[in-house]
Amino acid sequence: MTGRVTAVSSNAAYSFSKPNRASVTLLAGLGVEGDVHAGETIRHQFRMTYEPDLPNLRQVHLMHEELFDELALKGHSVSAGQLGENITTRGVDLLGLPTGTLLHLGEHAVIEVTGLRNPCAKINDFRPGLLGEVFALDPVSGDFTFKSGIMAVVRRGGPVRPDDGIEAELPPAPHRPLERV
Repeated sequence: MTGRVTAVSSNAAYSFSKPNRASVTLLAGLGVEGDVHAGETIRHQFRMTYEPDLPNLRQVHLMHEELFDELALKGHSVSAGQLGENITTRGVDLLGLPTGTLLHLGEHAVIEVTGLRNPCAKINDFRPGLLGEVFALDPVSGDFTFKSGIMAVVRRGGPVRPDDGIEAELPPAPHRPLERV
């Protein structure tokens, strides 16, 4: 599976959205250089209060640009970085990847997919009604599908820029489906 990076974003302060950048640098074992969520231990603002020593499985947030297309059809105008992602992609079925997939970004960077992003209620503060659009209910199982991207850890650092290629390397079978992290 191949695709491309369409935007990169980071923010040194806690904020719902992240400004787009010309490039970001991924740091092995930490995340996006200068981003508030970078670190070896958890940096999620709410989770830090009760689980501060957990490993940071949310070093890099990726979101598929195809979601923005879907949201636009429902009247929601959303663009890269506005939902807090670090890397926006096109052409990769992020939600269909198994846990442990390696994503090769550009010439050097490699990240490992850890799970699904669990969308929070702040999405409705950004755009009223948007939270309900980033969930899908499976009518058969009753399970929710989270559509607001995936999380990853950095295995090999390097620069990432818009228009960089993305190559997915699946882990050995049997594959584990993505769960919330």
